[in-house]
Amino acid sequence: MLLKNKKVAIIGAGPVGLTMAILLQQKDIDVTVYERDKNSQARIWGGTLDLHKNSGQEALKKADLLQTYYDLALPMGITFATEKSTVLSTRKPTVENQHDNPEINRNILRTMLLKSLKDDTVVWDRKLIEIKTENDKWLLHFENQPAAAADVVIVANGGMSKARSYVSDSKIEETGTFIIQGDIDKPEINCPEFFQLCNGNRLMTAHQGNLLVANPSNNGALSYGIIFKTPEEWTASISLDFQNIQNVSEFLLERFSDWDERYKKLIRSTSFFVGLPTRKFPLDQPWKNNRPLPITLVGDAAHLMPPFAGQGVNTGLIDALVLSDNLTNGEYETIESAINDYEQKMFIYAGEAQSESEKNEIEMRNPDFSFQTLIL
Repeated sequence: MLLKNKKVAIIGAGPVGLTMAILLQQKDIDVTVYERDKNSQARIWGGTLDLHKNSGQEALKKADLLQTYYDLALPMGITFATEKSTVLSTRKPTVENQHDNPEINRNILRTMLLKSLKDDTVVWDRKLIEIKTENDKWLLHFENQPAAAADVVIVANGGMSKARSYVSDSKIEETGTFIIQGDIDKPEINCPEFFQLCNGNRLMTAHQGNLLVANPSNNGALSYGIIFKTPEEWTASISLDFQNIQNVSEFLLERFSDWDERYKKLIRSTSFFVGLPTRKFPLDQPWKNNRPLPITLVGDAAHLMPPFAGQGVNTGLIDALVLSDNLTNGEYETIESAINDYEQKMFIYAGEAQSESEKNEIEMRNPDFSFQTLIL
């Protein structure tokens, strides 16, 4: 076996890193996951995730967790509405499609994955600051914590990883779209009119270049995102202070000035905003082939993409499925050749996912885009 008597380090305890660890542990591989969060109770902020039947769910099936995912996730319909709160169409889950891509809270997903790992597989409070080679080993340096050694490193800690430079020189690119996300606890109390408009479904509205996507059932909270083309005056720096709730709220209320009052109450009820430009790692240049020791990238660290096709985490879970199989199936003579085959396959399927996301992004931020047009 390629990884016999080898120590594998996975950087990042997101869905991809944890699934990768589970799949390796199934084959009795010595693997440790290093995560910057202080502990397993650290809240992961953000909307729910939906794992697709032919990608993310395949990885969970291999990890013997597919039924557990179904038990914990929530099949959700979609309500398409206008900016005046007129419901255009509603799509409800059916018995036949309820398992196609049910939504799961990020913290619930992490807990599910952690329960499938051996105790102490994840080492918390490990913010990676540097990675070096020493005595034919990778030496991982963490902020205010002791270093750790490994034979193989799998980087799964997102687009800002310190270890990416050993694998790729590609630079992160902004794609021209901005997303402002908000959470509202107890939405049935704090924004009841909008909560009722959702009617238990995800809600989508598009009007004059503003796209709103909301999920009223994110483990007791309502999570939403407002998506729009990045203003030209933000090219140098974002002109919003996301520590200033009133500043962000006033900006959004101006953009939503001709929307129904229900949307405005949603914004006014939000006590915490996060804003981020959408970014990607281009896959149009080869990765380095002179790496000193085995190392590769998975998930967002490999192929960061905007969330406009729902492919990000699903593509990352395919990474975990393909790479873990390559490293344990006995078909490759070296770790490097197993990694190289994974990367060649990944460039193809991740490139296709990026293209789909890019196409949707261009369409959705068009001022003339309307769900009414799609439905009709």
